[in-house]
Amino acid sequence: MSHFSIRLARVEDARHLPAIELAAGQLFREIEGLAGVAGMHAIPAEEQAALIRKGHSLVAESQDRLVGFISTEPFRRELHIRELSVHPDMQRQGVGSVLLRALGIDARNSGFAALTLTTFADVPWNAPFYARHGFEMVADLDVHPRLKADIEQEVAHGLPRERRWAMIRFLD
Repeated sequence: MSHFSIRLARVEDARHLPAIELAAGQLFREIEGLAGVAGMHAIPAEEQAALIRKGHSLVAESQDRLVGFISTEPFRRELHIRELSVHPDMQRQGVGSVLLRALGIDARNSGFAALTLTTFADVPWNAPFYARHGFEMVADLDVHPRLKADIEQEVAHGLPRERRWAMIRFLD
């Protein structure tokens, strides 16, 4: 029996999500070259609430407190993962994997053809984690203009282009 549960996010959950994201982001301070650009900002609660209203964001709860979340945004037949964060107290316990699997089920049942995201290529809990869950790097961003634009926006906000990947997981 797991010590956490997963459910659809509710608008009132939004106020708790930035703190989880900021706490999780502290791990980036240990990654060479990323201490100053990653994990220092969180999606504001108002924006999280707007994403939650779109119906596919999930949260993880343990002992009556939120410990993780996955925020999403639909784009036609793709469900884009804006953020996946797990509080440091609950990391390495399967919370992120369960959130990702649950999202895949929800997305498939809702008629989406794929999940997409952007992430760091060389951070162990980023691209390698997603690859273990069936995501593939989008090698040619010209064939996926939305993800290319996301990467360009991230670069404009100070993230290193050479370390950013767009990834996709097609749903069966």
